[in-house]
Amino acid sequence: MHTTNYFNTFIEVAEDCPATHGEVPPVKGSKTAATLQFEMLHGHPYEYTSDDVLFAVFATKNGIPEEELARQREIFFAKGQPCLRASPLTKRYGWGVHSDDEGKIALFGMETEAYQDMVANRAIVKKKAMRSSRY
Repeated sequence: MHTTNYFNTFIEVAEDCPATHGEVPPVKGSKTAATLQFEMLHGHPYEYTSDDVLFAVFATKNGIPEEELARQREIFFAKGQPCLRASPLTKRYGWGVHSDDEGKIALFGMETEAYQDMVANRAIVKKKAMRSSRY
């Protein structure tokens, strides 16, 4: 089974992120993956793993019934899935994601002192979010 979880790692905002601070993803009609991820994580630091968030978004967007969740989660993670380095939160909306020793995650706006503390902390592995553009 594959996983998207990181441990003791900080995903920094992408180099080409247009945001200057952590932005709430706008809601335009139906909720986007970014909106669903944000709603799950904002105000709920270190409650969920990356796998929990990514599967919950998939399940919500695909209307998977409660009784099918366990089986569908196995199917979902039977193949590799993009991690939060590819999330619009880290690529477009200015949010860094910290994974603790248990793989539980929290959001940090790029304008915050806590974000800068994570970047400066040598005990935490740093990964950059994926760039949106190729160059």
